[in-house]
Amino acid sequence: MLEPDLLLDAYRRGIFPMALNARGTIGWFSPDPRAIIPLDDRFHVPHGLRRTLKKAPFAITFDRAFPLVMRECAANRAEGTWISPQIHKSYGQLHKLGHAHSVEVWQGAELVGGLYGVHIGAAFFGESMFHRQTDASKVALVALVERLRQKNFVLLDTQWQTSHLRQFGTHEIPRVEYLRILERAVTFPVEF
Repeated sequence: MLEPDLLLDAYRRGIFPMALNARGTIGWFSPDPRAIIPLDDRFHVPHGLRRTLKKAPFAITFDRAFPLVMRECAANRAEGTWISPQIHKSYGQLHKLGHAHSVEVWQGAELVGGLYGVHIGAAFFGESMFHRQTDASKVALVALVERLRQKNFVLLDTQWQTSHLRQFGTHEIPRVEYLRILERAVTFPVEF
């Protein structure tokens, strides 16, 4: 298991771990450029997703099923997922300490989507998401952004840019700029 203090120190410095192979060998990363989702009016909810948000019978919860969300995120990856048993156990420990959180999307009693990440100060580091129903992971992301805005978070880190995230206004910034924002964000005492 990666010790909580090691993980939190790494995140404060802009570094995060990933299992590199099925054996669970851990690699540490600090991408340049770094992808972030804006928490201001540049965050974009695609038109089709707006319809889904109005019509779909989804219920949103926070931190209700953290281990299950992690398990589903790992299951939705190719063999050799970066969410190894060691990563799963380590982030479960962070969750118990109040530093890792999940957003769950339910349809009735079934978990159909979600995401999880790490929280330090006014920074949230998105780690992974999954869906079993169309748009359910996107619904989780919108719920996360709304929550972070309500709580006055400064930074939503997505690590790398993806086409999936780009549609929400995700953009890349140089690592040096990211580290300046991060240094400020982790000092603000904000609760998730």
